[in-house]
Amino acid sequence: MAREAALAACLEAVLGSRSSANRVFELLEPLAGQEEPEDIVSAARSCSRLFGALLERRELFVGPLPDQDASLGESYSAEDKYRIWMRHRYRDCVGCLGELMGHEAFQVKELALCTLMKFVALEAQYPLIKIEWKGTLTFPCDLLKVVVDGLLPTDEDASLLISRFQEYMEYDDVRYFVMKAVTASVGQVMQKTKERPLPFYQQNVFSLISPINMPNKESEMVKFMVKQDNREELKLSRLQAHRQVFEKMWLTFLKHKLPTGLYKKVLVILHDSVLPYMNEPTLMMDFLTVAYGIGGAISLLALNGLFILIHQHNLEYPDFYKKLYSLLDPSIYHVKYRARFFHLTDLFLSSSHLPAYLVAAFIKRLSRLALTAPPEALLMVIPFICNLFRRHPACRVLVHRPGGPADMSEDPYVMEEEEPSKSRALESSLWEIQSLQNHYHPDVAKAAAVLNHSLSEMEDDISGLLELSAYELFDKEVKKKAVDIPLEFEQVRGLFGKKNDIFAEHFSLD
Repeated sequence: MAREAALAACLEAVLGSRSSANRVFELLEPLAGQEEPEDIVSAARSCSRLFGALLERRELFVGPLPDQDASLGESYSAEDKYRIWMRHRYRDCVGCLGELMGHEAFQVKELALCTLMKFVALEAQYPLIKIEWKGTLTFPCDLLKVVVDGLLPTDEDASLLISRFQEYMEYDDVRYFVMKAVTASVGQVMQKTKERPLPFYQQNVFSLISPINMPNKESEMVKFMVKQDNREELKLSRLQAHRQVFEKMWLTFLKHKLPTGLYKKVLVILHDSVLPYMNEPTLMMDFLTVAYGIGGAISLLALNGLFILIHQHNLEYPDFYKKLYSLLDPSIYHVKYRARFFHLTDLFLSSSHLPAYLVAAFIKRLSRLALTAPPEALLMVIPFICNLFRRHPACRVLVHRPGGPADMSEDPYVMEEEEPSKSRALESSLWEIQSLQNHYHPDVAKAAAVLNHSLSEMEDDISGLLELSAYELFDKEVKKKAVDIPLEFEQVRGLFGKKNDIFAEHFSLD
């Protein structure tokens, strides 16, 4: 309390008389020293009130800031000398607050962030740059860059502080300049690593840019921190300019090697939160094709973005189906992204113009992998295969082939062949599905038995089966009502077929 009272008295003295201006160092000193978090917080609040008032009173020098020693010359009036000197103290305060965004105590980080953003708002209202002509942009970009640099440390996770900052991203101009600052930061920081990933830094960048909510129409851009009279003449007010900055930011971020976990996070949101807001989504083609070639879960996740580029932007990918076929391995029935993969595979195999050998290869490989799949996956993949037969009648030879292979040893299908056209799938039969008719789970056996009969013309809706889990399957079985099963043909009427009252007659207590 004594420290707070001393700071309050110092603040009142500095604001009350210029003769006490030197006491500003008493307010700045705790920000730079190894003080207790409570003392730092008190000093930061005092500095916030001091420089906030000086900005509003226009007592800080406006224009390019002269060197402090040079300002002591006779060419400046006493008023200018004071304003220049105090502007240097303001710059010192901003520098200290930027450092405090990396403090170990979160309350200090948060207050430093909020104080800097208060200064951003005040500088936007009372700019420290000379307005040469009407329409000069007065947004304090340099000050905002200090904030962005503080949000993107290279040695720790700053996601909590970044989440606190998200409320400021609702301002269209703040979001615009944050995106520009992030682009510059990524270029500078990643250039020094020689393509070596920086997990903390890159994760912080992703935490900052992934929640960005881009406007869909120019008319939605109405919330600005800086009030400009002729905003319509500025690039800042145009949606295309925002999309250009957004696009450049993501391309700069994604051109550097990402940690595997972050690769997956990017691909999960890319199709929905990034591609629709780019001026030229096809610029993501290289990133997505490289990701598609990596294999495993990353390839599965890249399918979403590739689907958009292929169907909406006419991307040509010559070996697309060959790669999609190679993704079919035992893990597809167990991966976290199973539903997404099968939904997209269903779309890619929906065209009736696909050659029969290609569809047959997919059917056969899915059937072979089904032999080791869990029940919840089988209840999805069997209707999936049935839909492929409905779309491509030429493949029904796999079901109706008299004298076909009876087991794996006689099957001409080559599971290890990477080229679908050379897998000999059309020469085979679906003995795998027939074997599933003896599956231990009754629902699986019933689903597999559908191929014993003629398929209906209407496709099965598999959307509700894509997310089916083992827990849901078990829960469904548990909730089934038990049916009374008769153990005898006729109801028992007594021990030897007589009425029970005969026992009462012979074993009466009388």
